Amino acid sequence: MFGHHFDKLKGSVLYMICGFISWLPFHTLRIFLLRMLKAKISWKVGLYRNFEVRSPWKLSIGKGTIIGHNALLDARMGLTIGNNVNISNEVMIWTLHHDYNSTDFAQTGQPVIIEDYVWLCSRTVILPGVTIGKGAVVAAGAVVTRNVQPYTVVGGVPAKPIAKRNENLTYDLSDAVLPII
Repeated sequence: MFGHHFDKLKGSVLYMICGFISWLPFHTLRIFLLRMLKAKISWKVGLYRNFEVRSPWKLSIGKGTIIGHNALLDARMGLTIGNNVNISNEVMIWTLHHDYNSTDFAQTGQPVIIEDYVWLCSRTVILPGVTIGKGAVVAAGAVVTRNVQPYTVVGGVPAKPIAKRNENLTYDLSDAVLPII
């Protein structure tokens, strides 16, 4: 019984620490502290304030990636984010949720993979087990329940293909990171 309560307390303290980290004034300081919690994050990442990370030790973020304000990164089942990914403000990426058919409301989930050059527009929701292919775009407010093919633009609830994207992407978002915000 004591072990269960200790695990809950430990989880709560880690949640508060990650919340504190998200309010610190410099990207490099936020990255350093998340690395201390075993997150694999390039130094050339923009982590804008008030993001939320769950289980940072299961999080990997490539170079040139930008994480917008109020983004939720649930890495409890594993979250891999590639290079030059733009995750806009208020995006939610979930790797764990509840099984609505479970008699005891059990948790279920799978890792999420966001490949290079993906753009997740504001208020996008990515559900567990989804892979977003290289260069794909998810339109604002879309809910992604299935894998998205490379260089495909999806939108809606649930997200469906609506366009194709240029496949000759070469930009480096690390040049766009503002140092203090």
